[in-house]
Amino acid sequence: MPWCDECDQLVEEEEVGEEYTCPTCGNALGDPPHRRVPAYFKFMLTASVIYLGYRAYQGIAWLAHHL
Repeated sequence: MPWCDECDQLVEEEEVGEEYTCPTCGNALGDPPHRRVPAYFKFMLTASVIYLGYRAYQGIAWLAHHL
């Protein structure tokens, strides 16, 4: 989908003008901006993997001890 920098929104393909312009403001359209993954999400994902890995290790050790 084309992106209008002036309106800061995506434009539907059907609404795009003949010269690839925004139907609202008339500016030239470009590609949508790439959205980066936030650092806090990466940190939370890494912390969750470490925590769950440790808990799995504890569960396996507990199970091995009680069998």
